[in-house]
Amino acid sequence: MIDSPKPSAHNVVIDAQPGHANISIDDAEVGNHVLAYTLEHDVANALPLLVMHVRHPAGVIFDGLARVAVAAPQEPGEAVAQFLASIEPRALETAALNRDDLQNERYDLTRAMLAQLADWARGRP
Repeated sequence: MIDSPKPSAHNVVIDAQPGHANISIDDAEVGNHVLAYTLEHDVANALPLLVMHVRHPAGVIFDGLARVAVAAPQEPGEAVAQFLASIEPRALETAALNRDDLQNERYDLTRAMLAQLADWARGRP
């Protein structure tokens, strides 16, 4: 049996401004390698989770977590295709037909479906 290493906490400092973020882990500046980040905290768990999306995943190594994890970049088209494949056609049509903003104009059902998909992609009902 192989023992997996136990996660260790790291000091993380994020100073974010629109269009720029200074990010340091254990006093090492890593922000110039980061395209985006997500900071999650489930209050029931002791530590927040910082996921960083890096510019050059093959050239950057992060040791441990704050919990810190490095996310592999995903092609946007693949993410969209996976999302669309998960949609139940009947549920989409029903939701679009029940939208308050549905009008009786040309292409309006298609517009309502696209708006519904955008809402679902953002996590809205």
